[in-house]
Amino acid sequence: MAPESLTLYQHRIEQQLQLQMAAQPQVAVRLHQAMSYSLTNGGKRIRPFFVYACGTMLGASLANLDSAACAIECLHSYSLIHDDLPAMDNDDLRRGKPTCHKAFDEATAILAGDALQALAFDTLANADGDLCPQRKLKRVAILARASGIAGMCAGQAIDLAQTNQHTDIATLEQMHRLKTGALIECAVQLAYYSSELDCPATLQALTDFASALGLAFQVQDDILDIESDTLVLGKPQGSDCKANKMTYPALLGLDQAKAKAQQLYQDALAALSCLPYDTDELKAFAHYIVARKF
Repeated sequence: MAPESLTLYQHRIEQQLQLQMAAQPQVAVRLHQAMSYSLTNGGKRIRPFFVYACGTMLGASLANLDSAACAIECLHSYSLIHDDLPAMDNDDLRRGKPTCHKAFDEATAILAGDALQALAFDTLANADGDLCPQRKLKRVAILARASGIAGMCAGQAIDLAQTNQHTDIATLEQMHRLKTGALIECAVQLAYYSSELDCPATLQALTDFASALGLAFQVQDDILDIESDTLVLGKPQGSDCKANKMTYPALLGLDQAKAKAQQLYQDALAALSCLPYDTDELKAFAHYIVARKF
């Protein structure tokens, strides 16, 4: 079961995203509709959760956290739109609904992704709140690095290159640490720089926590691709197998993949033990990540 705080933060980010889209110019109505369709199409909102939960723990204001949470969710939503395109994963469903290029058209979906990526950085650069300019700039730099060739885009490129190819565990782990893990690490780093805290050890512990949990999230995704079903997942069950993609169960076997997820969960908890804060909320969320069914 998801922690209660996840629901609270989900409601908050939904409201913030709706306000954000309402404030955007509607000079291209269909593009605006496609952006809103993908951005407000539900989802677990894991990255905003990390921003809010970690930032609140560190004493950051909600005004500063709202901009960081919206920015990273805009960036994530853009990546999902592009991942689903025919040239990439070619998926028909996302969160139980037609993917953006199916609901609209391929060209509009590409533009919607492009516009959401730009909106992410616009949100950070023009954020309200009381952060000093140096920390505002640091947040922009962190998101840029996590989403580009040093992070998410590189992971996606490795994923595409490895389709129909035999790979090893090291390559698979590198791919997922970039494709999925980079933005999850980014979320806790955005939370840190949304506060006034100056403690490198705390930043490192949070990054280690997010690194372990980000990989655990992907391992669990691979497991659910086998064990869950389309109705529960909100996307086609078995899509990774059908696309002949390398996954943890494919390389390790299902039982060893589950053991890997549990080990990563323990690594995440160990990182939290270094922090002089109440980390119960983050511990509960870590358990949710490895125990979830969708």
